[in-house]
Amino acid sequence: MIVHGNRFTIKPGVTPEQLEEALESLRNQGRVIPSVRSFVVGRDFGGEYEWGASFVIDDLDGYWEYLVHPAHRNTDRVGLPLVDRFASFDITDDADPEAGAKIAALHQRRYESDAALTQLVSDLGEYSGSAAPGPHAG
Repeated sequence: MIVHGNRFTIKPGVTPEQLEEALESLRNQGRVIPSVRSFVVGRDFGGEYEWGASFVIDDLDGYWEYLVHPAHRNTDRVGLPLVDRFASFDITDDADPEAGAKIAALHQRRYESDAALTQLVSDLGEYSGSAAPGPHAG
């Protein structure tokens, strides 16, 4: 099992309506992506981020389905332009010592196949975790 999580802060000037659209898109991912077993989207307490989302997925095949699903792509489109700082993480009970590298490879494959997504992520003020391709220096 893999728990994929995101933690993020929003840029100044984002309207409540824009934020709610992005949060609802995250919730929609949990409802409609078949490989998602459970999810939570809400306030992030106990750290430096304002919001967070976690999705429970059975395996790497399900993770790939999650990454490329149209509902996830919609969240990228409506949500990433609102984000200042973003961190993603993965927790797994898979005993495979290569599990982390395999998860990172899925993210890299996704970025390599989607230049628009890579640009959105690279434009973030800060992004760490899960094979982050950016932000660009300078």
